[in-house]
Amino acid sequence: MTPNDILPHDASQAVLVGRLYDPEVQGPSVVVLKGDRLVDMSALAATMADLLEAGDPVALLRDATGGKSWDLATVLAATPSDLSAPHLLAPCDLQAVKACGVTFARSMIERVIEERAKGDSARANEIREEIGRIIGGALSDIKAGSPEAAKAKEVLIKGGYWSQYLEVGIGPDAEVFTKAPVLASVGHGAEIGILPSSAWNNPEPEVVLAVDSTGRVRGATLGNDVNLRDVEGRSALLLGKAKDNNASSSIGPFIRLFDETFTIDDVRTAELTLTVTGPEGYVLEGRSSMKEISRDPLDLVGQTLSRHHQYPDGFLLFLGTLFAPTEDRDVKGQGFTHRIGDVVEIASPKLGRLVNTVTHSDKAPEWRFGIRDLMRNLAGRGLLSR
Repeated sequence: MTPNDILPHDASQAVLVGRLYDPEVQGPSVVVLKGDRLVDMSALAATMADLLEAGDPVALLRDATGGKSWDLATVLAATPSDLSAPHLLAPCDLQAVKACGVTFARSMIERVIEERAKGDSARANEIREEIGRIIGGALSDIKAGSPEAAKAKEVLIKGGYWSQYLEVGIGPDAEVFTKAPVLASVGHGAEIGILPSSAWNNPEPEVVLAVDSTGRVRGATLGNDVNLRDVEGRSALLLGKAKDNNASSSIGPFIRLFDETFTIDDVRTAELTLTVTGPEGYVLEGRSSMKEISRDPLDLVGQTLSRHHQYPDGFLLFLGTLFAPTEDRDVKGQGFTHRIGDVVEIASPKLGRLVNTVTHSDKAPEWRFGIRDLMRNLAGRGLLSR
């Protein structure tokens, strides 16, 4: 991938920040894109969490000269598992990684189907058609908590399709869960992991908000909330097993900070495209439109951080997806599932393109660099003296 392949269409106007593995210091550095180079801002902000806590991170970066720099094209050409070459990391560090589920009415129905099918993809199409006959057009432009939402819930329950997913999909409280431990997410170019035992799974293209400790949204990026439909479909209590595995959280390539060219309104109207290219030549294309979300992004932020729950280092928040693939890949009636070697591309004009390759979670590079390692590394570089 060249810089033009992964950068936003208006990259020259955007303030793009990320994290880069620097082999010279054997650790991560906070970087900002200036022209075609990634400039080290570690002396200004030891961590991305520090940068996002600044009063005005955009002004801070524009006034800073920075340290050494790397050619973006060279960094993109590196293999993320090669510790001898600079490469991109997930653009978050000390922040909690949270995710919202069932934030689109259409994806809510898919969760109901998964639950009713008990993880059996062969039954899913039959149930989908039955629900379609029951509910008709009641899901058109639905918003959580609205009269239309209450009607859709009533129709589904009368049709015998009561589900816990109806409550979080169109009720007053959103589903918010922990997607990955701190520092466990992977970045652009890395492998993403699915459990070897999963036979029904798919990518989930999402906008991810970068939020500071006070609840201010400082910017946004792209994410893949890798989903194991058969695991979660067997029981909602298996959500952790379905969502949190080695390399199952992908975020990047950069956080675009909010400024005069990019605001929360751009998030509300974002259009995401998804392309999955299989090793056998198979191609799946999909989309997710934030215009169809059932809950406003700021409502989801408010339901994550409140007087009841604080995040002193901030958090990254996956906003959910409209995308739920139903077309068959191999066997008629069994829908889509990943194959090892699939290349997943998630793109949006103002956020760029996030690309990863699918592997099994036990074959992906092990997550070894934790919080203690980060603190030791930053201390050794004299970046924690403040």
